[in-house]
Amino acid sequence: MGFYCVDNLPVELIPIFAELHASGQGDFARAALLVDAREGLQLEKLPPLLRHLRQDNPITLVFIEAAEDALVRRYSETRRPHPLGKNYSVRESLAHERALMEPIRKLADVVIDTTKFNVHELRHFITERFKNPDHRPMLVSLVSFGYKYGVPSDSDLVFDVRFLPNPHFVTRLRKFTGRDPKVRRYIRSFPQTGEFLRRMEGLLTYLIPHYIQEGKSYLTIAFGCTGGKHRSVMLAESVAKGMQKKGFTAKVIHRDIDK
Repeated sequence: MGFYCVDNLPVELIPIFAELHASGQGDFARAALLVDAREGLQLEKLPPLLRHLRQDNPITLVFIEAAEDALVRRYSETRRPHPLGKNYSVRESLAHERALMEPIRKLADVVIDTTKFNVHELRHFITERFKNPDHRPMLVSLVSFGYKYGVPSDSDLVFDVRFLPNPHFVTRLRKFTGRDPKVRRYIRSFPQTGEFLRRMEGLLTYLIPHYIQEGKSYLTIAFGCTGGKHRSVMLAESVAKGMQKKGFTAKVIHRDIDK
């Protein structure tokens, strides 16, 4: 992507690096500097330093984070200790890290929550977001769920699709999910299904550009039916295909399909 990257550059050296870049002494047009909690108390110097550097340099501060449970799982999978807490639990170290980083987070131009990303999705998102400074993609997550298991807590928009006839009560369809062609045909056989999809397409086509303009990077849209296996699954997948055809990055999550 054309970035000159420096991992864990000491805070006190950032102004020197900025001077080299501004003077053209470095053979690179774009640079990415990584600063994290390993800097310890030196992080206190970063906010005033950033405010000063921004007066003469085009700087974008990107803050990358994830939910605590996701981070604990990642540390468990990699079997690596947290860099701040060899004598503390991962959760205690994470709490310390968040406290250290909070003043910097408040200055961020972009906050990226990687909780839902796998490594491939994160790579795609970063590439799309930063390959062109004027282009800001949005990841649209379409989530199907069952109301009997609760509404997804991270939903931005929630649509109750229990107004459609339930395939669960059709004996020949009950054992299948909304991914099955027979179930999809049954749900689509009702005129209100097509009307709902057309209205959803119009609503999202209107909303998403405005969300992007306001700097929103993620949009989670949840579709709920009773058990999360039939109607919500079919509609989430249909809306995702419509969004992809319009050039948006969309992914589907079926939270309750196997329950």
